Amino acid sequence: MNGQKKIVLSESQIPAQWYNIMAEMPNKPMSILHPGTKQALKPEDLYPIFAEELARQELNQTDMWIDIPEEVREKYKIYRPSPLVRATGLEKALDTPAHIYFKNESVSPVGSHKLNSALAQAYYCKKEGLTNITTETGAGQWGTAMSFAAKVFGLELAVYMVKISYEQKPYRRSLMQTWGAQVVASPSMSTKAGRKILTDHPTYQGSLGTAISEAIELAMQTPDCKYTLGSVLNHVSLHQTVIGLEAEKQMEIAGEYPDIVIGCFGGGSNFSGISFPFMRHNINDGRKTRFIAAEPASCPKLTRGVFQYDFGDEAGYTPLLPMFTLGHNFAPAHIHAGGLRYHGAGTIVSQLMKDGIMEAVDIQQLDSFEAGVLFARTEGIVPAPESSHAIAAAVNEALKAKEEGVQKTILFNLSGHGLVDMTAYDQYFAGDLTNYVLSDGDIAKNVSVLEKII
Repeated sequence: MNGQKKIVLSESQIPAQWYNIMAEMPNKPMSILHPGTKQALKPEDLYPIFAEELARQELNQTDMWIDIPEEVREKYKIYRPSPLVRATGLEKALDTPAHIYFKNESVSPVGSHKLNSALAQAYYCKKEGLTNITTETGAGQWGTAMSFAAKVFGLELAVYMVKISYEQKPYRRSLMQTWGAQVVASPSMSTKAGRKILTDHPTYQGSLGTAISEAIELAMQTPDCKYTLGSVLNHVSLHQTVIGLEAEKQMEIAGEYPDIVIGCFGGGSNFSGISFPFMRHNINDGRKTRFIAAEPASCPKLTRGVFQYDFGDEAGYTPLLPMFTLGHNFAPAHIHAGGLRYHGAGTIVSQLMKDGIMEAVDIQQLDSFEAGVLFARTEGIVPAPESSHAIAAAVNEALKAKEEGVQKTILFNLSGHGLVDMTAYDQYFAGDLTNYVLSDGDIAKNVSVLEKII
C-alpha cells in the first residue's frame, strides 16, 4: 500500500449548523401530499408519525441553515470530524492522473454515516417527551445507528429488519441487541401490514417498504412513541450535510476542489450528505462539479424508474412523495447491499435529478465487490457493500481520466465499513454471487399501477 494523506479537523470545526439545500434550489421539490385528500401536507399532518421538530424540518424550504442542537453536536464529538483521506494507494493501482479522496464515515461507533441523523432524531424524540421509537433497517446500518442513539438518549427502540438481511447479516442484528433494541424480522406476524404480506406471499423475504409499513404501524399504536427513518426524507438528508460541510474545509486544506462528487444511493441520505454542500456552489457560483449517485443495477430507480407520486412504504401508510420510483410494490433482488434495496428516491434528490443538477449510474453487484476488494487491498479498509458502489463509480471515473489524459479530482463518501458483512465477501470469493438483470417489462408492470398524479 502507498502512504495515505489524511486530513483531519479539530472538534471546534464540527459544523454548528446543517445546510438546507431546499432554500436555494432553482426549483423546489413538489409538495408532499396527504394520501387521502391529495392536498399538500402541513407540518402538523406529520406530527402523529414524527417528532414535531423533525416534521418542521421536513417541510422547511426557507431556512438555509438550521442550528445543530448543542446536545447533538456534543455527541458528534465521539467520532466527528471524520477524516478526509487521499487514496494514493488506489490511485497508484489504477495508474491514473486523477486525485481520489474519500470521506471516511466508517470511523463512527456504529461503523457508518447513519449515526449523523440517528443522534439528531433520538434527541428530538427525547426532547418531545417520548419514551419509545420504532424504525426499519435494510442492511442493518441504520438500525444499528438508531440502537446506539436510542441508548444514548434513554429511549426504547423496536427495529423491523428486512428478513433477507436479518438472515444474511446476523452480526448487525447482534449489534442492535447489544445496544438494547428489539429486532424483528420483516415481514412479521406482529403487524397488520406484515400479516397481509405473509398471507399473500408466504415466502417473501422482505423489502424496506415492508419494514417501513410495520414500523409506522407499531408507532401509531404505541403510546408516547414515534417513528424514525434513516434515509429518503428531507430532514435525514439535512442532518447528513455535516459530511460535506466538513469535507469542504478539508478539501480547502488539501488545496483542491472536487471535479466529481460520488455517493452510493439507496434513498439518498449519504449521497445528499456528501454532495449538497458542494452542490450549492454549482447553483450559486457557476461551478461545474459533477455529482454522481451510484445505485445497484438491480434497483435502478434513478436510471430506469419513473418520476411520479408514490408511497414511501409498501402498505401505503406514508404520505405521497414526488420521486423517481420503481413502484412501492417493487420486490428487490437479494443483493448484499441491503441498504440500497429501496424502490424510491428522496424528493430533493429526485427534483435535482429531474433538473439535471446531478446524474446517476447503475453498478452491477459483481463490479461493486471487485471495486471493494481493490479498495481494501490498496487502502486497508474493507468497505460495506453499499459503499463499494461509490468506489466502483470512482474507479470508473478515474480510469476515464486516464484514458483522456486529464487530471481530475474525485471525492466519494466511504459511508461505512464491511467488517460485519464478511459473509458477503465469503460468497464473492467462492463465486456464489451473481448479477441481477431487471427487465424493462418488469419495471413497466410495476409502475403501471401507480396513480398518475403528475
